[in-house]
Amino acid sequence: MGETGHQDALLLTPAPAQRTVTLPGVSDPVARVVLDSPLPHLDRLFDYLVPPELDLAAAAGTRVTVSFGGKEVHGWLWERASTTTHPGRLTPLRRVVSDLPVLPSASRRLVEAVAERTAGTLADVLRLAVPARHARTERAVRDRAVPLPTAPEVPADGPTGWAAYEGGTRLLQALAQGQAPRVVWNALPGRQNLLEDWPVLLARAVGATLASGRGALILTATTGQAEALAEKVAVDLETELGRPEPVAVLSAEHGPARRYQAFLAALLGQARVVVGTRSAAFAPVQDLGLVVVWDDGDDRLDEPRAPYVHARTVLALRSGLEKAGLLVAGYSRSVEAHSYVARGWAGEVVAPRDLVRRVIARVQVPGAPELEAEGPSGYARIPSLAHRALRQALTQGPVLVQVPRGGYAPVVACASCRQPASCPTCSGPVRMSRGGQVSCRWCGRELSSWSCRSCGHTGLRMVAVGTVRTADELGRAFPMVPVVVSGAREDHGVIGTVDDEPRLVVATPGAEPVAEGGYRAVLLLDGATLSARPDLGASSEALRRWTSAVVLARPDARVVLLGGPAQVVAQALVRWDHAGFARRELAERVELGLPPALRCARLDGPAKAVESVLDQARGRGWDVLGPVEILPRRDERTTSTYRALIRVPLTQGRQLAEELRLRQRERSARREESVRIELDPTVLW
Repeated sequence: MGETGHQDALLLTPAPAQRTVTLPGVSDPVARVVLDSPLPHLDRLFDYLVPPELDLAAAAGTRVTVSFGGKEVHGWLWERASTTTHPGRLTPLRRVVSDLPVLPSASRRLVEAVAERTAGTLADVLRLAVPARHARTERAVRDRAVPLPTAPEVPADGPTGWAAYEGGTRLLQALAQGQAPRVVWNALPGRQNLLEDWPVLLARAVGATLASGRGALILTATTGQAEALAEKVAVDLETELGRPEPVAVLSAEHGPARRYQAFLAALLGQARVVVGTRSAAFAPVQDLGLVVVWDDGDDRLDEPRAPYVHARTVLALRSGLEKAGLLVAGYSRSVEAHSYVARGWAGEVVAPRDLVRRVIARVQVPGAPELEAEGPSGYARIPSLAHRALRQALTQGPVLVQVPRGGYAPVVACASCRQPASCPTCSGPVRMSRGGQVSCRWCGRELSSWSCRSCGHTGLRMVAVGTVRTADELGRAFPMVPVVVSGAREDHGVIGTVDDEPRLVVATPGAEPVAEGGYRAVLLLDGATLSARPDLGASSEALRRWTSAVVLARPDARVVLLGGPAQVVAQALVRWDHAGFARRELAERVELGLPPALRCARLDGPAKAVESVLDQARGRGWDVLGPVEILPRRDERTTSTYRALIRVPLTQGRQLAEELRLRQRERSARREESVRIELDPTVLW
């Protein structure tokens, strides 16, 4: 066993010279292996000997087991070679788990690129990229015959398809000709005889990619969205191509067997089209020609585990490595996606203004004069003008009421001093349910008696109102109308669809059901709760969530935004100018020095460990903010955690990632306290 010949900064002595290894009957007898280990100082290639009996099975990209430190360790055979820098005898491989190369060369390059960009380890990225092996599924899939792909003709694009968008036709042509266009697309909801819906248009883009002999990959935020989209894409492709086209759905929620089956279908060329969630960004689609991410602003596309990489970033790297087209699509536009356009790295596909006016419902944001004209009711959470809009719309069909928070009273405070109420056991936030029961949102304990830590008062008042309380209020205001509540915290969960009968639908953002024929009115409540949060990207997230509700309304519906929303965000919604809003947000971040205008690293850990990394950053002249103490996590309530930021220009982003990656290796080798490092975070503090 030995290290590879590349110079490692952890070593204080020069790397030994290379020597050639020969073994009778074995070509390239040196196997360079990545260990499946969480330790950063082991994040390198180790050299092993390929015995003759494993020569055929030990191909690059296969799973292997090796002897390391007296133990059997799983690993990945990264490459075969004939030379090594290890001066002693090489330890032979123990066994090859499977002779199937689940990591083709394109996947290995992508894993390396993601690890380098995120200052992560290869092992962490590999745990995201390759699902756990399921031997029975592997045998069944490998025995299946692989269909020979045919090159279909590119379907004609009518005026209601991509041709309705500026730049849409050029996108299809470029994909069909084998090119790799990079595009940010602001989609509109489909309207009968006017505009086709986005799943149909994505199927057209996939069909054009297949016509060039290449495959396609589409990512969505949830498994439900992926399954529904895969079904629609498969139907549309069969209609266009005149034959069934397999579409694999790859999601971790499907369990080991089904997930591994979809992974192998892509690897073996049995499915040239893959639709999945964030981990599917690494799916080994053969001859990849197009990668798509829908609604990239959804935080569920951001990986919460190391190396904390966003699916959009993975697809952008993959587009460059595999010369594939990139389509960042959604009803709204994230600031990160617009940064691609601003740098000239990607183009944009947008709808003309006259089409927007015909497709999108009119949005109304009542100002102070309009609310004052309503009298005392104008200062209510749901003023009389909103009640009139709901009453008129309910005579024709369903209406949607979007509430930022679920539950009854998700935030409560002391009735005397207005101090936010906290749990006496774990210091978590306190909520109130229907019937006045008080419990902790963190530990779930019911609080039969509560007293304020500041003033000792025992009374509580509601600070925020959730979906259940809103539904109760609207049910009393419209006693003859059915009320439906949709949300992840409800007992029945999220409702997918509702019919066209008059009803009140109260939902949290992202849980809005699709109404048959569209909603007759949409009411967006508590606008300041979403748009005025002191978080990076809060305004963009508010616009995205409001947009997702507005697109469910009919073009002739009435949309009312209430609750003191930030004026800049509200006006962007009224004008339906998502590109302009993203442009303005990016300009502000350039001025303030916030990502994605520059590269940023967020450090979390003990004070001494964080400060040691910051000292090295200051020595390089990098901008440092912090450290400051942050609230401890629920599983680490006794540990003080500190947070700091390191900011560098975009041109020094690679240098920042390399430096932090090296520091992690050094700290791991010295067994020092670890620091959690996240590059380009969506949440700074």
